[in-house]
Amino acid sequence: MLLPAAALAATDGYVGSAACKTCHPNVWSTFNRNPHYKSIASGDKPPAQTGCEGCHGPGKAHIDAGGGKATIIAFSQLSPEKALDNCLRCHTQTMSRANIRRSDHTLNGVACNTCHSIHGSKAPRALLAKPQTELCYQCHADVRAQFSMPFKHRVNEGFMNCTDCHNPHGASQPTWRAGGRPRMVDTALANEEPCLKCHTEKRGPFVFEHAAVRVDGCEGCHMPHGSANSRLLRKPVVFTLCLECHNGAGVFGRQGAGVPTQSGSHNMADPKFQNCTACHVRVHGSNADVTLLR
Repeated sequence: MLLPAAALAATDGYVGSAACKTCHPNVWSTFNRNPHYKSIASGDKPPAQTGCEGCHGPGKAHIDAGGGKATIIAFSQLSPEKALDNCLRCHTQTMSRANIRRSDHTLNGVACNTCHSIHGSKAPRALLAKPQTELCYQCHADVRAQFSMPFKHRVNEGFMNCTDCHNPHGASQPTWRAGGRPRMVDTALANEEPCLKCHTEKRGPFVFEHAAVRVDGCEGCHMPHGSANSRLLRKPVVFTLCLECHNGAGVFGRQGAGVPTQSGSHNMADPKFQNCTACHVRVHGSNADVTLLR
């Protein structure tokens, strides 16, 4: 004989979320505004995936014992690995979390409840424990300093967020700087750098590509967070940046097109030749000239 749903729940130790509000009124009073409340509102989820017990496990033993962290799944007592396992019972359906187990955050002991506050979030989205920039700066103090540079992306001003470029749950292996493994840098349109979501004029494809752009990516020349140099460049003077690659030792663009450091057309001792982009105006790629002149 099949047991009624209520009886079946009781045999498994599930008592329903309504029983929790007696001792946890503050949590229950705002839970209807929590995204997790939809597991109750839908009415079609099994007890193990519904409301409070969907995360904290069966509540019968907890109630019988009069409370206590030992009789319930208390996230404050879980290891990062166990906390992640618990959340991923439901949160495994989106590509944004597909690489979370091998992400830098997970490998360094950062768990879901390190960044997310399920019951006490003050952020408008994603149940973050704090506003996003403040949350990221807790660990990434070096990046916070870079965003205080004279030239920077406007994250502190609220124009953009860290997650516009980074996937905190782990990103797929990028097609640029593959050996360097950029830190959780998200991809745009499946295989492009996130820079191109805003800087669309740099996208291409170009007939004549700048190899550094495709192989090393934007970070080969630019500091992505902030720099003391204009255009977020890694060097204060343009030609010193270009000479890191174009030093006469290699071949660029076409066969035999290596750039000698001293010649009649490229005399680096002459200031008029030191601004490479005055002539090579299409440094990100050109559809007209192999030397990126136009």
